[in-house]
Amino acid sequence: RARAAARARAPVVPRAAASSPPMSGIGACHAGAFLSAEEKAHLEKIAAMIGTPGKGITACDEGPGTIGDRFEAVGVENTEENRRAYRQVLFESKGASDYLSAAILDPETLYQKSSTNGELFPKVLMDAGIVPGVKPHLKVYKLPGQSGATVMQGLDSLAARCQEYKKAGCEFAKWRSPLEIDVAAGQPSDLTIEANMRDLARYALICQAEGLVPIVEPDISLKGDHDLETAVRVNVKVQAELFHQMNLHGVYMEGAILKSNMVNPGRDCKQSYTVDEIAEANLQVFRRCFPTAMVTANFLSGGQSLEDAAARLDAINKRKTAKDPWNLSFSWSAAIQMPLFQLCKGKDGLQLEAMGELYMKELAIAGAAALGKHERQKGEGDHKGKGLFKERPKRERDAEILSSTPRDARKAVRAEIHPLNIFFLFRRASSPKTSLVKHPPHDFVRGVDDARVGVVGGAGVGAEKTKVLVCVAERNGAPQILRGGVAGR
Repeated sequence: RARAAARARAPVVPRAAASSPPMSGIGACHAGAFLSAEEKAHLEKIAAMIGTPGKGITACDEGPGTIGDRFEAVGVENTEENRRAYRQVLFESKGASDYLSAAILDPETLYQKSSTNGELFPKVLMDAGIVPGVKPHLKVYKLPGQSGATVMQGLDSLAARCQEYKKAGCEFAKWRSPLEIDVAAGQPSDLTIEANMRDLARYALICQAEGLVPIVEPDISLKGDHDLETAVRVNVKVQAELFHQMNLHGVYMEGAILKSNMVNPGRDCKQSYTVDEIAEANLQVFRRCFPTAMVTANFLSGGQSLEDAAARLDAINKRKTAKDPWNLSFSWSAAIQMPLFQLCKGKDGLQLEAMGELYMKELAIAGAAALGKHERQKGEGDHKGKGLFKERPKRERDAEILSSTPRDARKAVRAEIHPLNIFFLFRRASSPKTSLVKHPPHDFVRGVDDARVGVVGGAGVGAEKTKVLVCVAERNGAPQILRGGVAGR
């Protein structure tokens, strides 16, 4: 009894494990246990700033070689001063901070100065309320035996570089892991996905240890002919592995950001999809994978035009429900910047004033889409399926004869409807032979409007009647059977 009374009076001393928990085994998924409360709060603050509703990220992290190719394509010399002056337009155009929450910089840009006030760009950005971040230098490595699939290399010295970037004024970093869907090659394989997502998780852990918010970017390319359903399955698999690895590595999820591709069918997919079908596919993937601990996802453009990217982002935001608590916005490079370069074509150097004016119009579109308030035009954001037959040039007049046909059978009743290829199975009155001809949008066609193509039962060819037995048309890749003036699927 005396010993029990003594133990009761003794102060409770916490176990060492309580202050320094194991970070493997049952101690995994520790959610940044190595971070102090102040460090976690700072990461959350930066993530919240980047996730400001209605604002997005300007991605201008192309290296000197990449942006140099874009300059040279429009006749602009690739010099450091031209790169600096162009970046300044992206950062300092009047009103840019109304639509931008962050800017991803190339390491070169961290040490360049504004000609307005002589300050380094990271300070210029932060003073305007635009969070500066950086893309660390990475190298691509092809995984042996994986049909050309790649991983990114650059983890070995990442901590030291993050320390340097932090001193230069950066508050976040971004790591991109590119992937492609190739159904025939079985890519991305389990090995490809796991290798890339493990690297992203370790990168995120290192960034947070050095005080930077990690933006993780699994980028599934638009290349391929896969359908939307396949894209959903692959994106779910990739994102599920990413967030699984981030949790296993102990990443503080509340202080991390996702930069993701939009879930789209492959560029060469034969099936057509509406913008709303694409929007719903994106929300399905997030609902199945994306942790609500993370406040924002910023979509990359990934080869989409500004019109399509904005229409799809707008549709996604319009279809959000209570199940979708995230801020969903943009982190676009080519979709916004490529039209700016075209303003310089045939001119003398960078057209900075005109570029700034167009840039602001583009940012206004992107900002509206990030709120679900963009007024998109009909058809924008739809995927127009690529048909079984190769589309012919718009003004091509010569029919491709697939079987021998007399010259006078090639004469046409011309109608300008593009892009539409017509395939005729017909029989001439003077011959029992059936012929198949592929025509560009002119021959044997009357009664054209946007809804249908009317084919008059027999088209006059020279002095001879030709009976059209079956007509198959392609409009934006979707085949239609046309008979007697009536179009049907």
